[in-house]
Amino acid sequence: MEVQNILVGIGDAPVHLLAGKANRHGLIAGATGTGKTVTLQSLAEGFSRLGVPVFMADVKGDLSGMAQPGGGKPKLEERAAELGITLNYRGKPTTFWDLFGEQGHPIRTTVSEMGPLLLSRLMQLNDTQEGVLNIAFRIADDDGLLLLDLKDLRAMLTFLAENSKEIQNEYGNVTSASVGAVQRQLLVLQEQGGDQFFGEPALSLSDLIRTDSNGQGVINILAADKLMQSPRLYSTFLLWLLAELFEELPEVGDLEKPKLVFFFDEAHLLFEDAPEAVVEKVEQVVRLVRSKGVGIYFVTQNPIDIPDTVLGQLGNRVQHALRAFTPREQKAVKSAAETFRPNPKFKVEDAILELGVGVALVSVLDEKGSPTITEITKIRPPESRLGPATPDERRAVIQASPFYGKYENEVDRESAFEVLKKRADQVAAQEAAAEQAEIAAKEEEKRQKEMERQYRSEGYGQPRRRTAHDPVTKMVNSAVRSMGTQLGRQLIRGVLGNLFKR
Repeated sequence: MEVQNILVGIGDAPVHLLAGKANRHGLIAGATGTGKTVTLQSLAEGFSRLGVPVFMADVKGDLSGMAQPGGGKPKLEERAAELGITLNYRGKPTTFWDLFGEQGHPIRTTVSEMGPLLLSRLMQLNDTQEGVLNIAFRIADDDGLLLLDLKDLRAMLTFLAENSKEIQNEYGNVTSASVGAVQRQLLVLQEQGGDQFFGEPALSLSDLIRTDSNGQGVINILAADKLMQSPRLYSTFLLWLLAELFEELPEVGDLEKPKLVFFFDEAHLLFEDAPEAVVEKVEQVVRLVRSKGVGIYFVTQNPIDIPDTVLGQLGNRVQHALRAFTPREQKAVKSAAETFRPNPKFKVEDAILELGVGVALVSVLDEKGSPTITEITKIRPPESRLGPATPDERRAVIQASPFYGKYENEVDRESAFEVLKKRADQVAAQEAAAEQAEIAAKEEEKRQKEMERQYRSEGYGQPRRRTAHDPVTKMVNSAVRSMGTQLGRQLIRGVLGNLFKR
C-alpha cells in the first residue's frame, strides 16, 4: 500500500505531512512574496495525488495554472535538483467556479440556506435590524414561503412593513425604519453581486468532493480576484460553505486521508470586524468539521490575524518569513515563534526573520498527533504551472467539465415573491370587483332618477319607486353587502395567508 503522506520539502531530512493527520487543520503564513502561493499549490497537488479533493480560492488569479503542466521556470528546476527530486510536469484535474459565473461555473445558494445570522453579518446589520431579519425568516417558515433569492427576501420585508401591527403581538415589534434600513443594505448587497449568488440551482456539495477517472482528487478553484472587491461577501461565502460541509457530511472520525481539504486564502478577512457570534461560529465549525473528514488550512500574512481560539486548533504549520519593522510586526514574529516546537539547532524567532523565498519553518503532526520539532525546510516545487491559465485554456477546462450546463442557467421557481405577489393581485382584483359593484349601484340609482324624471315629463305621474323591500333592490343591496363582507374576509386572508386564521 502506498504511504499516505505528502512531501512538504526537505530540511535536515524530508518533511512529510501525514494524510491521516491532515484533517487536524493547518496554517500557511508569511509576508507577501515569501512563497506562500508555491506552498499552497504544492500541498494541493500532494492531496490531489492521494485522491483527496481540494477547494481553494484564487485571490490573485494565478492558481488557475494548476490545470496546465508546469516547466520553464529555472528557479524551480534548481530547487528540484537541490532537493533531489524529479518533477513530472502535468496539469491537475481542475474545476473552475465563480460566484459571478464569468470565470467558472456559477455558484449559488438560497437565502434560506445562508440563514439570518450570516446574512446579518454580510449586510452589517445592528441587533435591531437583525431581529427584523429573524422575524422575516420565522414568518416565512411558519407560512410555508420559500426564500430563494433576494427578491423573495425583499418581498418578505415589504410584507412585514405593511402588516407590522398584526405581526407584533406574536413575533415582536417591527418598525418601518428598521425594515427600510435592511432594504437599503439589500440594495448594497445586490450591487456587490448578491443577485447572482442567491438563487437556484444551488451548489451541490457532492460536486466538490470527487476524484477523476485516475483516482486523483479534483482541485476546485474559486475565481476570487473580482470577489475580493467585496471582501465581506467573500468571507461570508466561505464561512457558509464550511458550515454546509459540517451540516451535510456524516461523522467519520479520523480517516486514512481527508474527504476534502479546504484552503482559505486571505483568511484574515473572515475575522475583520466580525461580531463575536460569527467568530464563535468559525471556532465551532473548525473544531467539529474535523470529525467529518475535512481539513481546513488558513493562509494569511500574520498568524495574529487569526483568533487564538482558532489558531490553537491548527496542528500543521508552515511559516514563511515575516518582517518586523513595526511593533505589531514584532509581536507577530514573537507570537508565531511561540507556537512552534523548539529546535535546539536554532532560535525560531530569529529564523523567521531570516528565511529566504521558498523556505519556511515547518512543524507537522506525527503519527501520535504531536507536533514535530520545527525544521527549516526548502519547499517542494509544484508540477503544474506556476502562474495563470490563459482565457482560452480556462474556457476549455470549463467546457470539458461534467458540470458544464448544470449551473449555467438560473432557475426561478415559485417562492415568496411570487406567492405574495399573487395574494396582492387577488386583493387588487377583489377591490376592483367591489368598486365595480359600487359603480353599478350608483348607475342603477341614477337610472331610477332618470326614469322618474321621464315619467313626470310625459305626464304619466310618479313611477313606483323601488323601496328597500322591493325584490330588485333587495337583490342589488344583498349582492353589494355580500361582496363587501367577502372582501373583508379575503383581504385579511389574502394578505396574511393562514398565519392569522382563528
